[in-house]
Formats: sequence, C-alpha cells, structure tokens
Amino acid sequence: MEHKIAIITDIHGNYSALKAVLDDIDKDTFAEHIYCLGDLVGIGYQTNEVLQLLSSRPDISFVMGNHDEAILDIIAGREPYSRGKEKVHHQWITGHLDREYIPFLAEIPVTLEAVYNDKHLLFVHYHLSDQHVFIPLDKEPTEAKLDEHYRTSTADIVCFGHHHVIHHFKSKERLYLNPSSLGCNYHPLASYAVLTIGDKGEVSVAFREVPYDNKEFLLGFKKLNVPDGDYILKGFFGDQHLRYM
Repeated sequence: MEHKIAIITDIHGNYSALKAVLDDIDKDTFAEHIYCLGDLVGIGYQTNEVLQLLSSRPDISFVMGNHDEAILDIIAGREPYSRGKEKVHHQWITGHLDREYIPFLAEIPVTLEAVYNDKHLLFVHYHLSDQHVFIPLDKEPTEAKLDEHYRTSTADIVCFGHHHVIHHFKSKERLYLNPSSLGCNYHPLASYAVLTIGDKGEVSVAFREVPYDNKEFLLGFKKLNVPDGDYILKGFFGDQHLRYM
C-alpha cells in the first residue's frame, strides 16, 4: 500500500499561511497524516490562532522547535536560549499566549519516529548534539556532513526544519528532507512537502508552495508594536509590507 504524508515546519505564528496550507492538504485529501517539525510560534504574532488550529487537528504529530522551547522556558522561569532583542520578543510572545495552550506545547517531544513500508523515518526540528540539544545552524550542509552527523542512526529518511530553505539530499545512507519554512517567506507563499512511500519502498518528494494573502499579517507587526518588528519584517519577509503602505 502506498503512503503519502505531508511535512510542515516553521509556522512561526503565521496563521494565514498555516490555514492556506492545511486547506490545500484537505482539498486533495491525499495525506494520511501530517508531521509538523517545530517552531509553531515565535517571529509571527498569531500565537493563539495557530495553536488553536493545530491543537484541534488529530491528524498532526509534532516535534519541539527552538522557539517553542524558549517560550516554555520563560513560562517555567528558566533562562531561554535567546538573548537581547530576541529574548524581549519571546517574552512578548509569552505574555500574549493563552495559558490554555501551555499543556499542548509542553507535551511536544523533541523527536518522533515512524515506519512506512519498512522505511524508518526520523522527525526532528534540527540536528541534535549528543547532549540532545540543537546544534548551531549549518548554512552550507552537505550529504557527507549529514551522513557523519547521523552515522549511528537507523533512519532511512530524516525530516527536519529550522533552516528556512529547502534541503533535499540523497546519500547512499539515507534521504534528508527540509521543506522550508511554512510561515516565513520573501513572497506571499506558504511552503510544505509531500512524501510518498510506495509499497516496494520507493520514495518520492514533492515540494509545494501555496499562495495566500499576507497583507493583514504583515501590517499587524506595526499595528501591535511587535518587539523587533522592523528586523523581522526585513529579515524574514523581505520588507513585503512596504507595498501596502
């Protein structure tokens, strides 16, 4: 039996983009399950809308992202990884988080595994150290470096996010897949991937981009005085908001 699953990651508090992708998945009714690879919140400010939609879906499994982890650390009184303006931003996000979603966030694991047609899949937000913490972002990944990092893994397919660009590496050891950020894009497009595993173990990947109206979302950064909003609008959205001003 052929299996099709959808891979989403790095929603970053962008409800409009998330809704567009989930509507696209539901429209085709092809995906038997959806895997979300972390960073549900942070950067974008539509925290509660995103968490309400995600937590209402029984067909999505999650792993923890670094932004999700930072929010939980602040709630628990622990020092988050973030510093300076990023920490202020995380504190603002935490202050606007509806407390009813804390248990949902807190129960998200760091890794997940699944098996489809004898293919072993590993889901993680980003590569983990031996101490089980996220390693620094590698902006120049290669098959060789990924194989070395996962040399003790039994996974045939490693799905991850964090780096907001597509990764599609196939080595002799395994397939590495990052569908790119769903919620952060220099264009009004929301990205995700469809992974198909055939009954003989054959694997194919399709990358999809869904257009959506991001005007209200982008203008909301200024309207709500989101901390570090100017940096976020430039660095994560390419100053798209300027076309609406």
